[in-house]
Amino acid sequence: MKSLVLVLVFLAWFVTPAIADFDAGMAAYQRGDYVTAFREFKPLAEKGAAQAQNILGVMYDKSQGVPQDYVQAHMWFNLAAAQGVKQAAEARDRLAPKMSSAQIEEAQRLAREWKPKK
Repeated sequence: MKSLVLVLVFLAWFVTPAIADFDAGMAAYQRGDYVTAFREFKPLAEKGAAQAQNILGVMYDKSQGVPQDYVQAHMWFNLAAAQGVKQAAEARDRLAPKMSSAQIEEAQRLAREWKPKK
């Protein structure tokens, strides 16, 4: 029982900052402060957080806080879709007709080679 309590305390300590960063990112995004939102979401996305990856895809697609970059948008949507985020798969598929075949190939290559940061 003591071990379970220690594990739960550790998990709460480890997960709480990520939730706080995501919440801070959402608050910034909702108020239109896309630069701050990007700064909050990017480290989470780089660590593999699917929802943060999806939001980065949106931000790159719509040029929110970053220059519009369909390759980056497609890559982030692809990574989130691979983790089961249905909206990311749909957004990626809506984005593809706006891209050249070379851009799609580049985005797919980036997604294949992507590794989460620690």
